[in-house]
Amino acid sequence: MSERVPSDELARRVREGNLRAAARLITRVEAGEDECRPALAELYRHTGHAHVVGITGVPGCGKSTLVSQLARTLRADGRRVGIVAIDPSSPFSGGAILGDRIRMSDLVEDPGVFIRSMATRGALGGLAKASLDAVDILDAAGFDTILIETVGVGQDEVDIVQAAQSTVVVSAPGLGDDIQAIKAGVLEIADIHVVSKADRADANRTVMELKTMLTMSMPSGPDQWYTPVVATSSEKCTGFDELRDAIDRHRAHLIDSGELENKRSEIAANRMLKIAEGIVREDFRREREADLADVLGRVSRRETDPHAGAVELLAVVNSRIRHESTADPVQ
Repeated sequence: MSERVPSDELARRVREGNLRAAARLITRVEAGEDECRPALAELYRHTGHAHVVGITGVPGCGKSTLVSQLARTLRADGRRVGIVAIDPSSPFSGGAILGDRIRMSDLVEDPGVFIRSMATRGALGGLAKASLDAVDILDAAGFDTILIETVGVGQDEVDIVQAAQSTVVVSAPGLGDDIQAIKAGVLEIADIHVVSKADRADANRTVMELKTMLTMSMPSGPDQWYTPVVATSSEKCTGFDELRDAIDRHRAHLIDSGELENKRSEIAANRMLKIAEGIVREDFRREREADLADVLGRVSRRETDPHAGAVELLAVVNSRIRHESTADPVQ
């Protein structure tokens, strides 16, 4: 049996563009191994070069097929493309059950494309917990464009806005509603709208409805981004040059307007908050018997209210964190 390669060595190989090392490090991140955190911290210093594009939309709208064809279009320009495809979790194994890598099997042999399916493992909002760590690894490995395909949960996928610099919302004609993108604010999160399956007869109607809705809510001013609607057909391989150009224009707009740095700051802030929330939840889980028993008893007996109980629990957690950081300082 070969020796386990330390994560810091894997990180060094990642920066050299070693895809096997990238895959192994992502696996450790998904498994929640603490040993890889210093390596990820080092890699983070070498990120910020890739353009991160989120692809979201309701199930059945053709996201995976669109991602495959868009990747081919980007590769034709010589760009290296990373794909993080978020799948629902198996209730038995916790692994991804849709297997986007199977649907994208013709891209696997291309050394300029890296595809990773990740299970949500109970995370809400369309993303997996380790999604952005995987993006960091691919960014540090030298990929030019990283596509994040969300799980396709329907009306609860706005988390992608907090992860991607450009958000593409995919709609398809004939899925029940006249326009699915209007649900739950999804219309507003799009930097680019795509109507897939544009070879269908009713696709033009969807395109026109989207354009009409966008016109009614369009911002004014010379420095504003005007959300385009792009029609694509994977069946006929049409519209993907236009989609690539729209993505490039949006990136240029972010850079020229100064919004790119603001976007990166927002992504970092939201990421830190989510990590902090996760740490607090995990701390509660580990110390449930010790911390919750007394407070829960008093809330159950109506001696205190749930809000006051929550504040007390947070105070206990903060006190423990301060104590642990004092007792075990970083060497």
